[in-house]
Amino acid sequence: MARLSMPVPEKVWHRESDEIYIMSRTNDLNNTKIRDGKMDVKSYVTTTDGLEQWDPKLKAEFPISKQQLVDEIFPAFMVEQPELIESEYSFDAFIALIDNHPDLQAVKIHKERFGYMVNNTICEVANVLVNGAKIVSINSESTELEDIQQTIKDVKLEGVENINYLQAIKRIIGMKNLPLAN
Repeated sequence: MARLSMPVPEKVWHRESDEIYIMSRTNDLNNTKIRDGKMDVKSYVTTTDGLEQWDPKLKAEFPISKQQLVDEIFPAFMVEQPELIESEYSFDAFIALIDNHPDLQAVKIHKERFGYMVNNTICEVANVLVNGAKIVSINSESTELEDIQQTIKDVKLEGVENINYLQAIKRIIGMKNLPLAN
């Protein structure tokens, strides 16, 4: 990836983040995570030639209102909503709701990401710790399908299963009985 990359801004050379993904046994369509005190929800749109498109749906800061939990966040998990008695929920109170829900699990993620630009696509190689289990992730993002396909070919990943973080995490924590990769 580095050999193929055009120069990129220094701010994307190397980044690290700690995140919490909220995994739901009943949801494969919404990617929900917390990073830097903000709740982020992305929704699956479509798959074309094995490549997925996702749409950002929500960015919310803690504390989160009961109304936002009812209208946007718990519907994204696709689970039965717990009884909500407070008017707003701090990060800790929200995590307590998740921990007490039988179909939800908070998963700690640490990402060390390296940014590149290959074939006009925004690329990233990441060392990812999923509750301490290490995986390596490679991605290429663009609105131009052909550019992504060329990048996959150039980095010699043709024929390798393309799965998103939601699916990878579910496989690692045992929510999906599938191997991590081919």
